[in-house]
Amino acid sequence: MIPLFKVAMTPGAADAVTAVLRSGRLEHGPVAANFETALAERIGNPRVLTLNSGTSGLHLAIDLATRPARGSGVPADDVPGEILSTPLTFEGTNWPILASGRRIRWIDVDPRTLNVDLDDLESKISPACRAIMVVHWAGYPVDLNRLRAIVDRAEVRHGIRPVVIEDCAQAWAATYDGLPLGRHGNVSVFSFGALKPLTCGSGGLIVVPDDEMYDRARLRRWFGIDRQADRTTGDYDVADWGFRFYMNDVAAAIGLANLVAADGLIERSRANAAFFDRELAGVPGLRQTERSPDREPSHWIYPVLIDDRSSFVRKLTDSAIATGIVSRRNDAHSCVASVREHLPGLDWVADRLAYLPVGWWLSEADRDHVVSTIRAGW
Repeated sequence: MIPLFKVAMTPGAADAVTAVLRSGRLEHGPVAANFETALAERIGNPRVLTLNSGTSGLHLAIDLATRPARGSGVPADDVPGEILSTPLTFEGTNWPILASGRRIRWIDVDPRTLNVDLDDLESKISPACRAIMVVHWAGYPVDLNRLRAIVDRAEVRHGIRPVVIEDCAQAWAATYDGLPLGRHGNVSVFSFGALKPLTCGSGGLIVVPDDEMYDRARLRRWFGIDRQADRTTGDYDVADWGFRFYMNDVAAAIGLANLVAADGLIERSRANAAFFDRELAGVPGLRQTERSPDREPSHWIYPVLIDDRSSFVRKLTDSAIATGIVSRRNDAHSCVASVREHLPGLDWVADRLAYLPVGWWLSEADRDHVVSTIRAGW
């Protein structure tokens, strides 16, 4: 079976972990700090903080967007409570919104990109909106320049500027307008989970746009305690409470070892995607998603929109090609039944969407097998 996902682990990861275990410093040691330095250089933004998971990053991002800064004079209860988000994502994107006590308002999906429908998003921004969650689905970046213009207009119209949170869980090394994600003035959250091309086993990263937010994020990552202050007397103050989201040195060691190889793995995924773009074009009953010259996707998976999806999935499975739906549309879950609304774009996509393996592990023979199987019909 050609797998849909596979764990990428460099040979040096085991030695790196062993070195941490022998050091006696499993948490708050130098390795996580070194990993942050390397990630900051790779992205081109120094305001990065490693975390124990991408989901923790979204919790922290929402907290930064919706809980007033220390000393701001704004009561927490006065902060608007609505966050716009997409239901076409893994549940880990949206459940942190519920955990924060904020209300989700669903944005429709653009069938061309599988990202948020930006027209629908603009129509739903209100004075109650505090943040906008966008997902670079399958590693294909959202049109961030157009999104910025939408937020600019909303700020003029409503007198409040929603914070844009980019869920980059599937989009490590993706670029928009020539720059890596994490460089466009928003809060960006990456996942280094087991199935990502850059993996720590479990881990994440938050990237923020300014020093003030970085300082708040640094404190809130570790219970609000300033680890750079002298705490030997026990006479320290927590003025801005926080969470336990720190990345340990074992995870950081795995990430550092894998960072050197991640770009090469993604380039192989991109080559495979380019092959599918070319060889699957025009296949009856199959639609491909958008490719815009201002974006370079990571191609974590390869989405296709299929007429008669059940037959398609059965044909590929019988041909030893893994496929699947990856996640259920989030608005269909009973825990968010109270906020459902009509989303025609997602309704059209939901019964047609399937995914093909596109990762670094595909051989040329594997790619040819996928293409010939699909071209033969289902």
